[in-house]
Amino acid sequence: MKRVVAVLVRGTMARAAPPGVDPDTFLAAIAEDTYEMVAGLDLVTPVLVTSVPGLEDIVWPGTETITVDDAEPLTAVLGRLHADQAAVIGADAPDLPPLLVGKLFRELGRAEITVCPAENGGAVALACTLPAPEWAEPDLDADDVVGALRAQAPGPRRVATIPGWHRLRSADDVARLDPGLEGWDNTRALIRAR
Repeated sequence: MKRVVAVLVRGTMARAAPPGVDPDTFLAAIAEDTYEMVAGLDLVTPVLVTSVPGLEDIVWPGTETITVDDAEPLTAVLGRLHADQAAVIGADAPDLPPLLVGKLFRELGRAEITVCPAENGGAVALACTLPAPEWAEPDLDADDVVGALRAQAPGPRRVATIPGWHRLRSADDVARLDPGLEGWDNTRALIRAR
């Protein structure tokens, strides 16, 4: 079974840059940290999905890079991934523990879609079997992603959740990063330099 984990980078994620940090540099740092976490996972293939030009430089050689529009719906993104199962992770979660990615895929044994909700609304990540269920119109930025998907689902057990995490959507959210967690080295260095 082929599993793909796509790191989704949208230009709007740069607005979370803290004061004194260049938004483009911040976006590249969080995207690279999220990608590095995914690239270090066993049994998955990392993919970079981005609307930001020039980010191909942050990925390892041979990594597929898919260019999207900032407004491209998640269903269209999922349709461009080639695998049996796929997860899409917002690049604005640079300190996401790898264990949560594994839980996304594990829950697909009992549901068609699995969501890692974001503590501040929306979702950090979503996984499904491909092709994605026709009934689903997921949006990682919707206020209540799980509620919306469950309302769309033809049955009550089609959408599963795993423990939530946080996303960096504003400069204040940077305070949510846990210095005790491994990883997110690029973001950490950028914030410390500030």
